[in-house]
Amino acid sequence: MRLSLFDDYRLGVWGRDETIVDITDLLDAVVRPMDRMNALIERWDELSSVIAPAQHTVGRALDTVTLRAPQPRPTKIVGAPANHAGHQQEMIRDGGFADRPDTIEKYAGFLKAPSSIVGPDATIVLPYPDRRVDHEAELGVVLGRRARHVMRHQALDYVFGYVPLLDITMRGDEDRPFRKSFDTFTPIGPAIVTADEIADPSLLELQLHVNDELRQQGRVAELIYGVARLIEVYSAAMTLEAGDIIATGTVEGVSRLHDGDRVRLTISGLPPLVIGVTASEHVAPAT
Repeated sequence: MRLSLFDDYRLGVWGRDETIVDITDLLDAVVRPMDRMNALIERWDELSSVIAPAQHTVGRALDTVTLRAPQPRPTKIVGAPANHAGHQQEMIRDGGFADRPDTIEKYAGFLKAPSSIVGPDATIVLPYPDRRVDHEAELGVVLGRRARHVMRHQALDYVFGYVPLLDITMRGDEDRPFRKSFDTFTPIGPAIVTADEIADPSLLELQLHVNDELRQQGRVAELIYGVARLIEVYSAAMTLEAGDIIATGTVEGVSRLHDGDRVRLTISGLPPLVIGVTASEHVAPAT
């Protein structure tokens, strides 16, 4: 199933003929709008069979609604740094890893602020006029239940679904969480595709275009740590809660974004994420 939040954070499942069917009333009325996806994930075992028939009906046309970030309230976003050999090499060439040419096997992971999440209804905002900000095309993994000390062979059982994710990154000497946590620096969406539709995430292919120019192309199988390994590593360090997001790492082809760009991330089996880029109207304070 494809699940989204739309308009005033109504909860919807994608139906026939490019439509979305409103299923908000399946949740308790007291659930806050931006917490609706978390509430659905928590009750998935109970509600999935009720929701399933709705994907075969016709709802509102997708082009008549505003699609939001489908999971705006994870407790955390965990990112996989330098999880692709080709990306590592291009960062060394660009000077990004001049003094630290290593991969995820050394760096393990980093946290991004959940407040950096936006959906396709927003735009990526470049905060500094004189700093390079890059796109990083990634597969996002949404956890379906609490995970702690999960073994690799069991890890995919903990996945709720998958979502296109952009790990927007400002280059510089600051720590990763700062450079990657600006507002609008984690676009996701337009929908979470449930794990039952993706038997093997390693088979998924990614393409990222900027203004119709192909910038990134690769396969999840090329990542140094795959989805299951990432869940094993991160759940050994911290409790992953239902609804948390893992950004699995980008492939080579990372490059700079500019005011007015239009970015399209396509991952096989998932609806594409399309989002614009704009320069900030305010100059961010110097660090």
